[in-house]
Amino acid sequence: MATAIPEPPKIELDRLTSHGSGNGAWPTPPGGGDLRRVKDNSPPPASTGIWVGLAAITMTFAAFTSALIVRQGAAPDWRHFTLPSVLYLNTLILFASSVALERARRQIAGFMSATTLVANPARWLYVTLFLGLIFVAGQYVAWLQLKSQGLYLATNPSSSFFYVLTAAHAVHFLGGLGGLVRVIAKLNRGTLRRSTLDATSYYWHFMDVLWVYLLLLLWIKL
Repeated sequence: MATAIPEPPKIELDRLTSHGSGNGAWPTPPGGGDLRRVKDNSPPPASTGIWVGLAAITMTFAAFTSALIVRQGAAPDWRHFTLPSVLYLNTLILFASSVALERARRQIAGFMSATTLVANPARWLYVTLFLGLIFVAGQYVAWLQLKSQGLYLATNPSSSFFYVLTAAHAVHFLGGLGGLVRVIAKLNRGTLRRSTLDATSYYWHFMDVLWVYLLLLLWIKL
C-alpha cells in the first residue's frame, strides 16, 4: 500500500521580503532587494589594498625621517654636502611620467567605454614606463656622482641616510614599474579592469609626491 508523503510547508514570501516588523521578518537588502547591487557597491580589492599599502609606506618613511632628525642632532661629525645635480633632472622626469600616465588613463577610459576611437591606448603607458626606467637610471647616476666625491654608505651619517632613503624609494618605485607592466599586459589581453589601472596610478603618483618630499628633506638636512 502506497504511503502518502505530506507536502512540505510553503514559505510565505511576504514574510521574507517585508521590512522588519518585529515578527521575525527578514529585512530587504539595499537596492530594492537586488543582491547584485550590494555586491557591485563594495569597493574593489585593488582599491582597498592600495590605500593600505600607501599607509604602510608613509609610516616607513616617517620613521626614516625621525631617525634622520635624531641622528643629525646627536652627531657632531655630521657632514653637509651638495646633492648630485641629476636629482633635479630626475624630478622633472618623474613629473613628466605622471602626466603621461594621466593621459593614458583618459585614453583607456574612452577605449573601455567605446565613446572615443583610440588607435593604441597603451602607447602612453609605454611612455610612462620608459620615463620610469630613466628615473631609476638617474638614481644610479646620482650614486656614482656621490661616490666620485668620496662619499660612500659608511663614510658619514649624512651620506648613509642619503643612500638609505634614495635606495628605499627606488625599491618601492620598482614596485610601481612592475604594476605598470602588469597593467600593460592586462590591457593587451583585454582583461584590464578600471580599478587595477586606478590603483596603479595612485601608487605611481604617490611615488612622485614621496620623491619631492625626500628631495626637500635631503636638501634641507644634508
